Amino acid sequence: MSLSLWTHCDAATLQSGAAQPYGLVPDAALVTEGEVIRWIGARQELPSDLKAQCHAEHDCEGALITPGLIDCHTHLVYGGDRAAEFEQRLQGVSYEAIARQGGGIASTVRATREASAAELERSSAKRLSALIAEGVTTIEIKSGYGLSLEHERKCLQVARSLGCKQAIDVRTTFLGAHAVPPEFAGQSDAYVDSLLPMLQSLHAEGLVDAVDAFCERIGFSAAQTARVFDAARALGLPVKLHAEQLSDSGGAQLAASYGALSCDHLEWLSLEGAAAMAQAGTVAVLLPGAFYFLRETKLPPMDLLRQHQVPMALSTDCNPGSSPCTSLLLMLNMACTLFRFTPEEALAGVTRHAAQALGLADRGVLAAGLRADFALWDVAHPAALAYAIGANPLRASVFKGTLR
Repeated sequence: MSLSLWTHCDAATLQSGAAQPYGLVPDAALVTEGEVIRWIGARQELPSDLKAQCHAEHDCEGALITPGLIDCHTHLVYGGDRAAEFEQRLQGVSYEAIARQGGGIASTVRATREASAAELERSSAKRLSALIAEGVTTIEIKSGYGLSLEHERKCLQVARSLGCKQAIDVRTTFLGAHAVPPEFAGQSDAYVDSLLPMLQSLHAEGLVDAVDAFCERIGFSAAQTARVFDAARALGLPVKLHAEQLSDSGGAQLAASYGALSCDHLEWLSLEGAAAMAQAGTVAVLLPGAFYFLRETKLPPMDLLRQHQVPMALSTDCNPGSSPCTSLLLMLNMACTLFRFTPEEALAGVTRHAAQALGLADRGVLAAGLRADFALWDVAHPAALAYAIGANPLRASVFKGTLR
């Protein structure tokens, strides 16, 4: 397989424990072989015999190279929008009150069920293209707006199709336990009964990479969530959890007891929850877009997460109700300004730790043997990626070794 050489660049490798912040390598060189990084380091240290084997050379013209960005928590496939609810919230109606009135997730479920697969794919492809244009090379897409076998299947099939048609890796998550659909109103236990065979069928069809749930007072109880997680465990599927967004429900401890890949939101995370996550190696996925859009005031406990050395990832949480956002770069800035991330923590949150939140050990850092997914930026320093609001300094991105 032919080798390609990439030079005249600085590389922010994001390798853990690197001597320099961001794992920065000035005047770097990178050699790719097919879909894999063969070598990376200071250009002057590139072995001459390896350089001689390179059949193609790319002049990066002073660009900064980072790992390809990873959006590890999205609800990208959905029908309709909720602009009217946005207006209600600006008039003082709470997110929880809207949900209890039949709005919120339920309104998106109606629109998603009414939309054809082709319609869902067209609208979702536009959102996905916006993320790709900012250097995203891997994305997680959850179901959870169908809430029946027919419509959950439709959404997951659309997510798979998007990954086949665009140069991006799509990881799918079954979120059937997102809300109780109208046909099961007042019968949440019966709905959970229906979820278990639904999950088995969708997994058998190759549509599910992980399982999520919404453990919250307007979602599902800890006992109901445990039933879903037991079913996932029986199928060998990893789990993650929407936890402690609106209250401390003990979801983080529950998820950690199942070795969850991640717990997401976490504004109300307790000391016990953080300790449990640290022991389980569970990633904290923080979602500043939802915090901002819902005008929340309860900040995630950053000092607690740092104290327990819980890895912190970031994501757009792209969804129609609480974070209609298709800019992962904007999340870097919001994480720094709203949550007090450092720029280095923020960049690690959309690369190394985001990969960990998806259980992917082959990407998220620049290192020999890992996926050749990376982005080239017109910036002089990695901190600039979190600095500018609304800017997109992406020059080009590489997916599995190929410029896109």
